[in-house]
Amino acid sequence: MPFWPSPISTRDVASSGTRPAWPIARDGRVWWTEERPDEGGRTTIVCRAPDGTRTELLPAPWSARTRVHEYGGRPYTVAPAGEIIFANLQDQRLYLLAGDRDPRPLTPEGARYADLLVHDGQVWCVRERHSGDGKVSRAIVSVPLDGGEILERANGCDFFASPAVSPDGRHLAYICWNHPRMPWDGTELRVTSLADGRSWTVKGGPAESVLAPAWKDDSRLYLISDSTGWWNLYEIGLHGDDARAVHPSEEEFALPPWRLGGMPYTVLPDGRLAVLHGRGDLRLGVLDPESGALTDLDLPYAGWDAALAAEGTSVVGVAYAATTPRSVVRADTATGRHLTLGSDLTSLPDPDYLPVPRAVRVPGEREVHAFLYPPYAPATEGDTPPYVIFVHGGPTAQADSALDLEKAFLTSRGIGVLDVNYGGSTGYGRAYRERLRGRWGLADVDDVVAAARWLAAEGLADAGRIAVRGGSAGGWTVMAACCRSDVFAGGVSYYGISALAPLVAHTHDFESRYVEWLVGQEDPQVYAAREPLALVDGVTCPMLLLQGLDDPVVPPEQSEAFADALSERGVPCTYLAFEGESHGFRRTETRAAALAAELAFYQQIF
Repeated sequence: MPFWPSPISTRDVASSGTRPAWPIARDGRVWWTEERPDEGGRTTIVCRAPDGTRTELLPAPWSARTRVHEYGGRPYTVAPAGEIIFANLQDQRLYLLAGDRDPRPLTPEGARYADLLVHDGQVWCVRERHSGDGKVSRAIVSVPLDGGEILERANGCDFFASPAVSPDGRHLAYICWNHPRMPWDGTELRVTSLADGRSWTVKGGPAESVLAPAWKDDSRLYLISDSTGWWNLYEIGLHGDDARAVHPSEEEFALPPWRLGGMPYTVLPDGRLAVLHGRGDLRLGVLDPESGALTDLDLPYAGWDAALAAEGTSVVGVAYAATTPRSVVRADTATGRHLTLGSDLTSLPDPDYLPVPRAVRVPGEREVHAFLYPPYAPATEGDTPPYVIFVHGGPTAQADSALDLEKAFLTSRGIGVLDVNYGGSTGYGRAYRERLRGRWGLADVDDVVAAARWLAAEGLADAGRIAVRGGSAGGWTVMAACCRSDVFAGGVSYYGISALAPLVAHTHDFESRYVEWLVGQEDPQVYAAREPLALVDGVTCPMLLLQGLDDPVVPPEQSEAFADALSERGVPCTYLAFEGESHGFRRTETRAAALAAELAFYQQIF
């Protein structure tokens, strides 16, 4: 079957996507970051004034992007007088941008900064240092805006996040954790007295993920905890006393902090909270912390990114829907009115070409959540379409129902998409996340294979024309699924992981112990029984591997070794490497070339 003609081109997909993020609201103005795919993926900062005027504040070559944890996070903040403090990608120093003057450095070279906030004339943030022997250290520091001495405010742990200074300026709250845990495994909420440096744990531990502290007043805090198996909102005293769940429910009020600086709720002036909550996609609601009453706002969005800001009765965030691109939205909690301030896409294709997903549950021994994107119209009479199963990265991440032109690029050509939230994904409680503990390469593969078989059994897809594609940890699952099953017509891996020992030896510090949770302690026999490179003899379908050559998370050797092994065995394999690209392609030309190669691959195998 030839693909249908589509008005959505590779260039449309590659050059779209400004990826608005990290909104801040103050004095009627709203700031956020945007990417520029046509400028090598540079990240700029824009500001929308009360009269609607929009200004780009950061000209080329400046790029507001932090490399803390390699995945980065909120790279900027706004001082009370409107100055911008941002981390510059090239040298990772903090700079102060005031008016029309050139940015002025606030920090020396040799460190990275993220999770920025301004309090009392200082930038409070997470600082990350890399020494010559490969060791990494982190601390929460304060950086004076006037160029004074940088002070360490909290140290002694491997990782820090979410610094929050009490209204009276006497205490610093923050999240910390140590190897081998990840922040969704076990963290602590700690408080440090800024007068004498004493610190104590307020809540959390090795088996409790505590996130996103915010001060209710000088003596009480809000926080997110999954102590009941779901990330719920709590209120607690300064010394860990009188903890109570504000609205206990079997749904999530947060997403995993792969990037630092997110805030899934915010305190309104009247004491109520604007919160995100749900299973899968997160809805926006208003929560009364005294009564526990939660009321969702009637808004035309399926979900929101976990980074909210508030000014007065208005909440600003990045929202999305199936046919609405990720957009910076201001919603009034008093009236329910909303206004779009900025959008991921400047123009949209004909809505007829945009697929509307349906949340589905793949039945079986272990139910699997997924989003089904059928082709936008029937193929030919009686023809069952091909499908591509999308596998997200992380693996502790999630697939959402946001408009995605990559999916529309395929569905508008007659190829269906099933985006799978395999066991290990977030959005469905801790037990669902922990289905992957010690079973990476097994549980995720079982779920993806079950999804493919379900598509065929339901008559939704041609059983002989189902492919699988994913990036990073999703690329691992793609390779492993092609090694362990014969249900796929082909596999596409973007910067995927093929071998465990090199990953453990060479990956970045944030995830350097993650494999212990996913697979187990380093053991050559265990690794050989699990990793795709050792199981490559099981691959019988063609594969396409795409890789950035400057990737510090999954080095190019991972894809190269798997491609070489396939070629030695005579399995059709195309390996494409891109200079200057890291973990996630940002340049328009790279994204266009990768998508064109992927489409050509499907044309061959389907």
